[in-house]
Amino acid sequence: MVTPIRRPRTPRRRPAFSLRQLTVSFGVLAIGVTGVGLTLRKAMAAAGAHPGPSVLVGLVVIMALAVLLRRGRHGRAAARTVARGQLPAASVAVAGERLPAPPVEEVAPGPVEDVDAPPPAHVDPRPVELDDYAGMDADAFEEAVAALCERDGCREVQVVGGANDLGADVVAVAPDGRSLVIQCKRYCADNKVGSQDLQRFGGTCFTVHGADVAAVVTTSAFTDPARDYADRCGILCFDHDDLVGWASGTGPAPWE
Repeated sequence: MVTPIRRPRTPRRRPAFSLRQLTVSFGVLAIGVTGVGLTLRKAMAAAGAHPGPSVLVGLVVIMALAVLLRRGRHGRAAARTVARGQLPAASVAVAGERLPAPPVEEVAPGPVEDVDAPPPAHVDPRPVELDDYAGMDADAFEEAVAALCERDGCREVQVVGGANDLGADVVAVAPDGRSLVIQCKRYCADNKVGSQDLQRFGGTCFTVHGADVAAVVTTSAFTDPARDYADRCGILCFDHDDLVGWASGTGPAPWE
């Protein structure tokens, strides 16, 4: 077992008694009390003779004492706060004076990105009706072709297709003044326009309708014999790809 060792305490020294110091202290106290008494007596006499200024002087003295007491309290509170290490967030009160807080460095805001913004939609350069041509009926397809003619500057555009159309579905005047006659064939992809269709149209487009420009526009394609007949007669063949180019503006119109 280890016995703890106690360190000897240093004896406190008591101050020696001084009769001279005691006499001086009592003398100072007596002089202070006598001075305060004489001052109060003079103040009372003055207050009796001049009450207004005396009250004003008394208020000033009271306010000065209150300010001194308040500053003393603030100074002691600040000293205790600094001693405990509790510093205010903005500034520290020292001897009744407030020190300004250190400047805060401002950071320039950067560009704000909208994370919820939707991605830009893909814009299809082709008109919406391009994908609807094959699903149209014969009358709607003729109206769509006539709309393309009007869009590209044709005048006097008419849809004349019917039972007695004699091969002409759309007639118009081209931008350069020539007479335009178009036959519309809304066929499925596996149903091609044959030579008989071209022969019926070739027998009326020039002699009956007086076409300067004759064209057959279809949603499918042409057979080789049909193209051969069209080349010999001067008839323009516009298949599905040609129609897409015309409608999207990436290809020529039938009269160009």
